[in-house]
Amino acid sequence: MGLKLLTVGILFLAVIQIANAGGARWVNISDPLVAAVTHGGRAIPWPGNTAGVAVDRATGTLYVDVDNVGLWESTDHGQTFQRVAEGQISGRCEFGAALNCDPAGHRTACFLLDGKCGMTLDGGKTWHPFAPIGRNWDYGVVDWSDPRARAIFASRHESGGEMYVSSNAGTSWRFIGKHPEFTSVGIFDAHTLVAGTDTGIVRSTDGGETWTNISTLHPLGRVAVYFHGKTYWLAREGLITSKDKGATWQRAGDSPSPNAGWGPLFGKDSRQIIVADFQSFLESSNGGKTWARIAPLPPFDGGLVPKLPGEFLSIAWDTKAHLLYASRMGSATYRFQLDAH
Repeated sequence: MGLKLLTVGILFLAVIQIANAGGARWVNISDPLVAAVTHGGRAIPWPGNTAGVAVDRATGTLYVDVDNVGLWESTDHGQTFQRVAEGQISGRCEFGAALNCDPAGHRTACFLLDGKCGMTLDGGKTWHPFAPIGRNWDYGVVDWSDPRARAIFASRHESGGEMYVSSNAGTSWRFIGKHPEFTSVGIFDAHTLVAGTDTGIVRSTDGGETWTNISTLHPLGRVAVYFHGKTYWLAREGLITSKDKGATWQRAGDSPSPNAGWGPLFGKDSRQIIVADFQSFLESSNGGKTWARIAPLPPFDGGLVPKLPGEFLSIAWDTKAHLLYASRMGSATYRFQLDAH
C-alpha cells in the first residue's frame, strides 16, 4: 500500500474510532421540550421537532428553536427550558448561521425562515423585531463591532439571490440586488460588505451598489465572524482572517476539512476554535493553524440531511461547561460533554 493510501486509511480509521467513542456521549435534550410543546395535541409544523441551536458565549445561555413555533432558552445546559421572545421570534433555521450570536456575548440575532425575526442586545432580556421581508431569511450577518449593532447584511430565502442591508438594526431594509452567485456574507459597517462566490471574494465599499473582486479564496462558512478586532471566515483553503475591513485576507493555516462550513466558534480566546463539517466537530488550539477531530455529529434520526456546507445543521459550544450542541432541522437537539483541558 502506498504512503498516500496508508495515510487516508489511518485518517478514516481515526474518524471511525471517534464516532464509535463519541456516539454514546450525545444526549438528546429536546425530546422533553418537544413533548411539552405538543402536550394537549398541538402539532409542530413541517418538518417538526427542532431547527436550531446557539449558545451565548459569555453566559452559557442555550437557545433552541422549535420548528416554526418559537425560541426557548436554558440556563442549566438543557435540563429545563423556558420560552423567550414569545410572539416576537418564530420560524426555523434553514442554515446554521440563522441564529447568529455575537462571540463577545450578550447579543443574538435570529434570521429565521417562515416566521418572525429579531435581535436581543441584552442577553435575551428584551428583543426587538426585524421588519419582515416575505418568508424572511436563510442567514444574515451583523456588524458586532458596533455596540448598537445597526448594520446588517442578509440573504433572503428562495428569492433568486435577493440581498438586503439595514443600517438601523433591521427596523427597515434596503434591497441591493439579486446576487445568486453569493454563497456567504460578511459586514464591517453599513457601507463595507463582502460576499463569497464560487470564484472567490467580492467586496463593496458603497453599501452594495458596486462590487470588486478582491481574493481568489473560497469561503464555505455562510457568515464571516467578527471577534476581538479581527474577522474570521471558514474557506475551502482553511480559516482566513482580515484586519482591514475585508480589503485583504490571510490564511491562518491548514484547512480543517474540504467541507467545513459551520463555525468558527471561539473558546477562551481567538486561539481556541471549533468548527464542523458533514461528519464531526474539529478543534484548533493554535488559531486555525492545525486541527483535530474531537467528536462525531450526533446520531440524528430524521430531519433534513445537509448537502451543502452550512445547510440545515446548527452547532454551538459552551466553552465554560465544555459542552457541544448540535441541532438538525426536523430532528432533535443534542448535547455532548467534552473532556476538560
